[in-house]
Amino acid sequence: MRQKFFVRLALGGLCLALLLAALLNLGSSPRMTRLSELFRQEQSQPGVTDRAQPGIPPTVVDADRYGSGLRRTMNLLTSSTPEQQNTVKILFYGQSITRQVWWLELEDYLRQRFPNANLVVENRAIGGFDAPKLIRTAEHDLYSFYPDLMIFHVHGDEESYESIIANARQRTTTEILLVSDHITWMPEAGESSADRTRAYEWHNRRAMEWLPQLAQQYDCELVEIRQPWEQYLRSNGMTPSDLLADEDHLNGPGNALMANFITTHLEQMPIQPIAADPVQTYVVGSEVQWQQGRLELEFEGNRVDLIAADPGSIGSAASQSNFSFARVLIDGRPPSEANLYKITRPSDVFGVDQPAVMQVSASAALIPERWTAVITEINDTCDRFRFRVYGSETGFDGEGQNDRQFVSQSGRVVIEPQDWWIDDACQLFQIATPEGFQFHWRVEPLFSDVYVPPAIETASPPPTTTIAQGLPNQTHTLEIISPEGNPAPIAAIRVYRPPFRPEG
Repeated sequence: MRQKFFVRLALGGLCLALLLAALLNLGSSPRMTRLSELFRQEQSQPGVTDRAQPGIPPTVVDADRYGSGLRRTMNLLTSSTPEQQNTVKILFYGQSITRQVWWLELEDYLRQRFPNANLVVENRAIGGFDAPKLIRTAEHDLYSFYPDLMIFHVHGDEESYESIIANARQRTTTEILLVSDHITWMPEAGESSADRTRAYEWHNRRAMEWLPQLAQQYDCELVEIRQPWEQYLRSNGMTPSDLLADEDHLNGPGNALMANFITTHLEQMPIQPIAADPVQTYVVGSEVQWQQGRLELEFEGNRVDLIAADPGSIGSAASQSNFSFARVLIDGRPPSEANLYKITRPSDVFGVDQPAVMQVSASAALIPERWTAVITEINDTCDRFRFRVYGSETGFDGEGQNDRQFVSQSGRVVIEPQDWWIDDACQLFQIATPEGFQFHWRVEPLFSDVYVPPAIETASPPPTTTIAQGLPNQTHTLEIISPEGNPAPIAAIRVYRPPFRPEG
């Protein structure tokens, strides 16, 4: 689906600027300036009429608990100082609604409110990809990114939706902020439609019953916007289309309202300390000790990072100059033997902002390299084609066709027939993929067999090295061995233990 932000809007005049200030309450910030420009562009469209300033509805459900599902993220943000700049990774994920400008306003809000936090923010939403498709691409987009917070909104069936949440809670330590669906239609007199009524009631049940249960089950933050959205429309004599650019997507005021509702959940200070923080930091020298050039830690989790220290803090100048690297072992073996790699999302299909393949996997041990798939034959409707794959290290690795499972000669590439998106993109957008078209993906390590101290810059977070990510979520033993017998400049060891484990 194509985003359309600048369309005719049934709001005009000075009330728009007043509404913007009420929504954002940020004076003349860059965030306000950006949305003000949206309003100005929309006002210039024909057919705009004046309305009284719409009021923003109050929070309606458990406002005293807002932020309770974001305690770790909020603690990291609020405790950041110029001397201790905590890194906080935030992922926006979903489909086209999540790619609209409200996510940029949230990012701006967080950067302005927490200027000392080292924010790493990415939006990997894919337009047109509902939950059954997104569960396939999440293998590339979500789990390896390992965010501290995921802000998630997507349409689609409840089973696939829940599976994405369950996987995230089982494979990462991310906190999750779920956003319910906004109002696109209301059953007013003269607009009767059996299909729309069923959809309206389904979305209501999903927002008021199913999502709260899911949020409680997986300890997520829920931003329930459906009820206050409808309250906002009714109290101001508006129709759903007044906040929409088309039948589903938001216009400028709709984006502002969405940002406002979500921001209320991010404005709360931490409610209470986290009872069982899934991320534990062990300070070297107090909680874990070097002994004869060896550091050992038993931990439970699926990821371990090393936080660099200033070399001047670990001993004499002589010992600093002698240190070059340290060997790393997990359960007595180099991490490389655990096959800890990520496969990046395949690049886009020809002419369309969607991946050519939803998921690429492997049946054999991987190595770091760049892969290329070449379409060698394809029919006019793009539903029958052949292809070849080449690895930058592996070389030519086999030829296949889209209607059957492909396993490359080395086993380093596996593509299921249902994961191809070339034929769907052709049908949806009437853009044919040509013969000779190429798309790419990469295999990148999530481990390091050796620790080489990174350079430390002042006024920045201390560098962090991921030693292993993607381990089984169980007890492991980490060993760091200095060949010279000198302590490595490591300030702390950080361990990540996902809070949920698969049943059975």
